[in-house]
Amino acid sequence: MKTRELRELSIPELKEKLVKLREELFNLRFQKVIHKLENPMRIRQVKKDIARVLTIIREKELNLR
Repeated sequence: MKTRELRELSIPELKEKLVKLREELFNLRFQKVIHKLENPMRIRQVKKDIARVLTIIREKELNLR
């Protein structure tokens, strides 16, 4: 996910995206445990996407104050 795309979203949309990413991360970890994970690098990508979303949410909250 591109940072530019995330910056265009509103805070509620970003929080919704965050929930979906956390669910995906949970599912990927579960697949890893049962040895059904096809792409182990996807876990790393999802973690980075979560960090990006959290960072942008924080930036937007600070700009509103």
